[in-house]
Amino acid sequence: MRLFIVGGTGFIGSHLIPRLLQDGHTVRVLIRSPHKASHLPKGTATVLGDPSVPGPWQEEVRQAEAIINLAGFNIFARWTSKNKRLILESRIHSTRNIVEAITADSVPAQTLINASAVGYYGFDDGTDKTEDAPAGDDFLARVCVEWEKEAFKACHKGTRVITARIGIVLGNDGGALTQMLPAFRLGVAGRLGHGRQWFPWIHIDDLVAIFPFCLDHPEIAGAINCGAPRPVRNLEFTKTLGRLLHRPTILPVPAWAVRLVLGELGAVVLEGPCMVPAVLQKHGFPFRYPELEPALRELLRP
Repeated sequence: MRLFIVGGTGFIGSHLIPRLLQDGHTVRVLIRSPHKASHLPKGTATVLGDPSVPGPWQEEVRQAEAIINLAGFNIFARWTSKNKRLILESRIHSTRNIVEAITADSVPAQTLINASAVGYYGFDDGTDKTEDAPAGDDFLARVCVEWEKEAFKACHKGTRVITARIGIVLGNDGGALTQMLPAFRLGVAGRLGHGRQWFPWIHIDDLVAIFPFCLDHPEIAGAINCGAPRPVRNLEFTKTLGRLLHRPTILPVPAWAVRLVLGELGAVVLEGPCMVPAVLQKHGFPFRYPELEPALRELLRP
């Protein structure tokens, strides 16, 4: 299958592209500058362009059988007015430009897999968040709603659209785990706030396997929750990681300190929802790492 990937040079893309090439797909990746090409695996074709603005790169959208959009400004930066604008606009503009490039004479039966996030559901309200749960009303939830709304406009052009609501991705070369490990290894880590908030995690290998699985299952469309089938609470995650590293986890971080450091973003890590991958389970997706401890053991191997 001929694939076009936007936002493919980040942490998720660096794992996804080798998997897609291994599966025999033809992969073209949009890059903002030529030096990015050196970081991509052999066999990857590149296209120069900026997804936030229209340009010749949009012709690749029309020729692709499937488009995967992972573009977006990192949310893990203090939410100043400027950064909030970048978080929203980077997602809306890239998605809008992709959808606008899809035309009636595009490759038939196109698929658009557009990233979204667990933040769609807002904060924990005591209920499991399957794909039919309503959206939250905080900043990140509103971003996800607008982001997905742009993607679903492609449905009117005959495109199959999937919005991948991605949880907290665990890997050993990027993502949340690498940011946490220094404190845990020093023995100065602990639960965040009360620790009862949910931690909707997913192993990077399972996440990248979801994309080809969806490409191979044309009956899947709409929102899908990309998280492990057994989310855990922050306290359980903290204790499990500390035990595997043989380090104490007795220094809790008070909620006020989290909010002081992270500002508005602090609420995201203090009040996470319980996201359940109901659609993937219904269609028989084979999670390699449904449980947290085996996932962490694999990622912490020397």
